[in-house]
Amino acid sequence: MFYWVLKTVILGPILRLLFRPWVEGSQHIPETGPAIFASNHLSFSDSIFLPLVVPRRMTFLAKSDYFTGEGLKGRMTAAFFKGVGQLPVDRSGGRASEAALRSGLRVLRRGELLGLYPEGTRSPDGRLYKGKTGVARMALEAGVPVLPVAMIDTDKAQPTGTKVPKLIRVGVRIGTPLDFSRYEGMEGDRFVLRSVTDEIMYALMELSGQEYVDIYASAMKDRIARDKKNRAKEAAEAAHPGRAVSELEEALDAEGLEGDAGPERRAS
Repeated sequence: MFYWVLKTVILGPILRLLFRPWVEGSQHIPETGPAIFASNHLSFSDSIFLPLVVPRRMTFLAKSDYFTGEGLKGRMTAAFFKGVGQLPVDRSGGRASEAALRSGLRVLRRGELLGLYPEGTRSPDGRLYKGKTGVARMALEAGVPVLPVAMIDTDKAQPTGTKVPKLIRVGVRIGTPLDFSRYEGMEGDRFVLRSVTDEIMYALMELSGQEYVDIYASAMKDRIARDKKNRAKEAAEAAHPGRAVSELEEALDAEGLEGDAGPERRAS
């Protein structure tokens, strides 16, 4: 009930008025039954605008950090994500990945829509990155179609790191459902999972017009963080040539340049 009120009465009208989201391919949205919406991931706001334009309830698997914040802001954030139908998952890999998979399958077996980001984390530079095979495994185990979805200009409306979005029109492009029933019973074959995932990512590339990069976004984020730290270290060494390396590293760590891209880099 709260989901319907938030989407239809409170949040929906405001966002539609301010951002005027456009939609292509709405005819592909199934009126009934389960399906996976596999989307590119440009901005934090993707999880808001995509459900906004889909008439049915949609559930996303959100990283657990959004539900564990402290203080008033943390409680409000957790309440918001629960209100818009998101489920907290631990994305640190291993058993946590298996738990996330099971959570997604429960949503699909209830006959509902599940939203996923095959890249596992937001694109660090607007390009489309290699997909992780969890989306393929869910699709094959549940026997559901996958709808590729391209979010357009959400990164311009709310670039990574910004709290207040810009009033820029955003778009959602929904592609033809992908049917993987030909692989029924083969969800344990890693080559099949990779083939299915690559087919999904190709559809996303065509829909979004993004340049495709055949590495994981999390790996690129780590590389960017390392490069940033190395550049800062070189600058610090040039400015303080007599300073010990250990002291320089401590100073860089204190500035948040320790090379860890944060919880998202462990996304499954």
